[in-house]
Amino acid sequence: MAATIDRERLRSLLQAEMEAFVEAHPRSAELHQRALGPLIAGVPMNWMTRWPGAFPVFADHAEGSSIVDVDGNTYVDLCLGDTGAMTGHAPPTTIEALAQRASRGITMMLPTEDAIWAGEELTRWFGLQCWQIAMTATDANRFVIRMARQATGRQRVLVMNWCYHGTVDETLWVLDGDKVVPRPGNVGPLRATGDAVAVVEFNDVEALERELSKGDVALVLTEPALTNIGIVLPDPGYHQALRRLTRDHATLLCIDETHTICVGPGGATAAWGLEPDLFTIGKPIAGGVPIAAYGMTAELAERLYEPVFGEHSDVSGVGGTLSGNALALAALRATLSNTLIEADFARMIPLATRWADGVAAAISDADLPWHVQQLGARAEYWFCPPPRNGGEAAAALDADLEAYFHLYALNRGVLLTPFHNMALMSPVTSDADVDLHTEVFTSCVEELVD
Repeated sequence: MAATIDRERLRSLLQAEMEAFVEAHPRSAELHQRALGPLIAGVPMNWMTRWPGAFPVFADHAEGSSIVDVDGNTYVDLCLGDTGAMTGHAPPTTIEALAQRASRGITMMLPTEDAIWAGEELTRWFGLQCWQIAMTATDANRFVIRMARQATGRQRVLVMNWCYHGTVDETLWVLDGDKVVPRPGNVGPLRATGDAVAVVEFNDVEALERELSKGDVALVLTEPALTNIGIVLPDPGYHQALRRLTRDHATLLCIDETHTICVGPGGATAAWGLEPDLFTIGKPIAGGVPIAAYGMTAELAERLYEPVFGEHSDVSGVGGTLSGNALALAALRATLSNTLIEADFARMIPLATRWADGVAAAISDADLPWHVQQLGARAEYWFCPPPRNGGEAAAALDADLEAYFHLYALNRGVLLTPFHNMALMSPVTSDADVDLHTEVFTSCVEELVD
C-alpha cells in the first residue's frame, strides 16, 4: 500500500475529518463526557468504542434505513446493527406484535404457541428438523459445542482461522505458524481451551483432512463464507469436501448463518444445498429483538434427548432463564412472517450489486489494487486483491485507511459497519441510499489519491 497511498496525506486528511466530526457532534461529546463516569470507556458495551471519531455518536432514534443522532444528524444506515437490524429499523409488523404481546406477559418460563410456529418455520427455511431457542447466537454456538461433545464423546472443536462466532471461548483462537494461539484481543483466554481447539484456514482442504484424521474432533463450526474478517468466499467444491471429510471422520458439522442469512431466506444452507448436522442463527430473525435459534437433525436430537432434556436439564449448561420468552418469540413470528422473504431479497441483492459496482468503478478510475466482494445482500471492499482465507484477510487489514474511509462516510451521512468495510442492504434500503454511498466513496478516493 505504501506504493499507492501517501501516508502523510492520509494522516492529514484523517485529522481534518476528526476535526469536522467533533464540530458536528457537540451533544454526543457532552453525553460521552457524562458517560465516562458510570460507564467504562463511556459506553454500555466495549465494542462501541470501535466506531470512528473522537467519541461514540449517541443515537436518538431510527426508522427504516436511517438513524438520527442526538445532534440531529441523519445517517443512511448500511451497518444495520451489524445484521441485527437487517429487516430495517422498527419494522411495523414486528412493533405491533411486540406491543400486543407485552401487554399479555413478556416472560413466563412457559411455552407459547408462537414457539411451535417458530420451530415449524425454521425447519421450512433451513431444513433441520428439530429446534431450540436461545437469546443470542453466541449462546446457540456455545450450546451446540456442548451437544457435539456429548454426542461424540470427543473434546476438540475445529474452527477457521480468524473466524468469529460470538464470545465463545473455543472460537477466539488463531494460527501463528503451525501453533494455535489466543486471538489478539482475547481477554483472559483459558489455556486449557486451546488444547481443545483445532484451527485451520478456510478453503484449506488438506489441513482440514489432517486435523480430522486424528479422530478427536467433535465438531467443525464454520460460517458458509467468512464475514467477520471481511467477506471470504468458499472455493468451488470446498463445501462438498468439508461435508465428505466430516462424515468420513464421524465429526459433526455446524453451519453458523448469523451473517450469511444475507444470501437468501434459507441462507447459504438453502442456496448452496448444504447438509449440516447442526445449525445456528441469531441477530435479524426477530427484527432486532434479542433471540437466536439452533437446529439439528432428528437423529441427533434423539441421541441427545436424555442428557439435554432429562432430570438434570436445568443444570446442563444449556439454556437460560429468558431464552424462549414470549416477547422474543412473538417478534420472531411477526418478523419471519413479513420480512426477509423472497420478495425482499429480490430487492436487496440487486442493491448490494449496485453498491459493489459503484465502489468498483471508483477503485478502477483511481487505478488502485483494491477489490470489492459481494455475498448476497452484503458487500465489502478490500484494500488488496480478494483473500482466500482468514490469515490473508487479517494480514491485509489497514487500520488508518479503514478509519479514514469510515469517518469520511460518517461525516457525510453514511454509516458502515465499524469493524470492517461492510455494507448490508435491508428491505427498505433505497437506490438513493446506495447512490449516496457511491458518491461519498468516490469523493473519498479522489481526495486520497489526488
